[in-house]
Amino acid sequence: MPTKRDYYEILGMPRTASADEIKSAYRKLALQFHPDRNKDAGAEEKFKEISEAYAVLSDKSKRDKYDQYGHEGFDQRFTEQDIFRGSDIFDVLRNMGMGGFDQDSDGSFSSMFFGGSPFASMGGRGRRAGPPRGSDLEEVAAIEFKEAARGVKKDVFITHQSACGKCSGSGAEPGSTIKSCGKCGGRGAVQASRRMGFMQFSTVTTCPTCHGIGKAPDKLCTKCSGRGNEEKSETIEVEIPPGIEDGMRVRLPGLGDHGPGGAGDLFLQVRVKPDSRFERDGADVHYTLPITFSQAALGSEIAVPTIWGEVKMSIPQGTQSHKKFRLREEGFPDLHGRGRGDEIVTVIVQVPTSLTSHQKELLKELEGGEGTGGEKGKKSKKNRKSWLGF
Repeated sequence: MPTKRDYYEILGMPRTASADEIKSAYRKLALQFHPDRNKDAGAEEKFKEISEAYAVLSDKSKRDKYDQYGHEGFDQRFTEQDIFRGSDIFDVLRNMGMGGFDQDSDGSFSSMFFGGSPFASMGGRGRRAGPPRGSDLEEVAAIEFKEAARGVKKDVFITHQSACGKCSGSGAEPGSTIKSCGKCGGRGAVQASRRMGFMQFSTVTTCPTCHGIGKAPDKLCTKCSGRGNEEKSETIEVEIPPGIEDGMRVRLPGLGDHGPGGAGDLFLQVRVKPDSRFERDGADVHYTLPITFSQAALGSEIAVPTIWGEVKMSIPQGTQSHKKFRLREEGFPDLHGRGRGDEIVTVIVQVPTSLTSHQKELLKELEGGEGTGGEKGKKSKKNRKSWLGF
């Protein structure tokens, strides 16, 4: 799958650009590349690219997510439909005299940009709607905390509509003749008109007979009854990338339901199981380390667990409880490819809860109380190490 260009680069804007600057840049580019104005090869794809960039960067919530996660993390959270849903892009285009778009069934206009009839009602020059793509599917996979750091391959069981094994998805009985669809005349779409007062409204929909293909067999496949698909259950191996966060989705193109216009996608939502020892904060990991009073007072070197294995950490003399230490690059891989986060270790000094009378006497001695000299003081120094580690 080709790497997408940076949205800011597409619109020629810096990352600090205001919402008004983003809209102004889009208007200029839309005038330049709109398919009704520019018939050059590649203009329509360029128009779709700048429109996708605007749909994301004009929405504060989506822009914040894009700035935080980049393309890879953003694409795992948002489908193409999600990107355009709720966007004001179509109001912008209409105000520029480029209106005439039909809403999708979900209230969005996303089919303008993929898998449908991009400009079916523009300027009276309707284009063929084309065969519909199969539905997207979503499954859930649970992984361990450390697997989220390292990446893992998971077997996922799915049930979806696959291309019919007998007719290979065509819906035609093998050997039958395929003719131009009599319902739509080979256009793949049918138009219906209705008049309200002095105004006439026209709608273009996918042909229900040929499903947008424009052709129909004289004999339907006996296995799938002409549907072109059949239910299939299978186990697939999915590679989950390192650094993935709880709730992110992995997109698997072509593993959704089969349709006349191709298969939809499978979106695998990843649920990361919590770990009793570690807590994640972006790419960083937090860990709480209990230490004894003597380790805090005298200093020590302690083995500390990380998601990558144990490492040695030095505790300086006189360390106070709740002091934080940073273990460099012992956290999660950064989704932008900038190395790994850190592990933040918070030390908690454990105070003994049950002391002998001798231990209490030694504590008083440390505080500058009785027994600081003579034989008693020498004896206290001799035994001090044994009880401080209690």
